Amino acid sequence: MATRSKTTTGLSVLFGVLGVLHFVKPEPFEKIVPKVLPRKKELVYASGVAELACAAGLLHPRTRRVAGLASAGLLVAVFPANVQMAADLQRKGSPRAKAIAWARLPFQLPLIKWALKAARETSP
Repeated sequence: MATRSKTTTGLSVLFGVLGVLHFVKPEPFEKIVPKVLPRKKELVYASGVAELACAAGLLHPRTRRVAGLASAGLLVAVFPANVQMAADLQRKGSPRAKAIAWARLPFQLPLIKWALKAARETSP
């Protein structure tokens, strides 16, 4: 059985926490869904389910490869929402909120790399 790295465990925890938040407090997530997309609440719930599935899948070696690839895909898919949030804050956010929103965009790349690394942490 392959061991799970700290980055894979951390990514699983991150997806788990965010997945739960999509259901407990969906409003902030609805606000950052790109304006051209319909049915924002449903998209938030769907991405919450996807995040929870990725979180669970990353924990077990038998599902880690698929979950790692799905996690990378999910991170790419939600990137437009992060851009939307930064753009919205540019118009009406505080200087601190603007700085945080724009500064966090590049952090998507290491998260994608962690997800792809997790996909390689499978049983032999």
